Amino acid sequence: MNLQDVFKNNEEWIGRKLANNPDYFTELAKGQTPEFLYIGCSDSRVTAEDLMGIQPGQAFIHRNIANLVNNVDLSVMTVLNYAVRHLKVKHIIVCGHYNCGGVKAAMQPADMGILNPWLRNIRDVYRTHKDELNAITDEGVRYNRLVELNVQEQCVNLLKTAAVQEAITLRGLTVQGWVFDIHTGKIIDLKIDFDSILKDIKEIYNLF
Repeated sequence: MNLQDVFKNNEEWIGRKLANNPDYFTELAKGQTPEFLYIGCSDSRVTAEDLMGIQPGQAFIHRNIANLVNNVDLSVMTVLNYAVRHLKVKHIIVCGHYNCGGVKAAMQPADMGILNPWLRNIRDVYRTHKDELNAITDEGVRYNRLVELNVQEQCVNLLKTAAVQEAITLRGLTVQGWVFDIHTGKIIDLKIDFDSILKDIKEIYNLF
């Protein structure tokens, strides 16, 4: 595919949308009321709209390497606060995926240059769960488990923020941890027990 193909595809997409609904773009331009904030990986194989089967306007989306919710990353924190406090999303989804290059890179004892500070967040997840991960002898299984634990820790990072705590209390916002299985196309709900994870440390992070 080249750049000209992209513009041709765009024209064809416009035609399909207008054929189904002549007012599609007029309605789209009126504003957005997404139900979801989706935080996913920048990996080119993992696109939120496709895997969730949703349309433009249904999800506010932030993507970065290895779907991190770094509390000192102005980009993700700005997206989070806008989605929660202004767009009033009902659900926040952190979606990782198996075969994640960022997670795999973090597992390697190698200098990754400018990526080091970013990957350190994933390495900290490994450190936190070292006993469980080191007990897994199969490297592929260990890799997949780190993908899942990374999603879990990013969800916990969300729950540490004032905006999320306020929205949970006042209007029942939910936080979800998912993994996209790139081998099958399925979304896996990790069904994370946040109450159990946070029970011993909740008072430290309570802001609201």
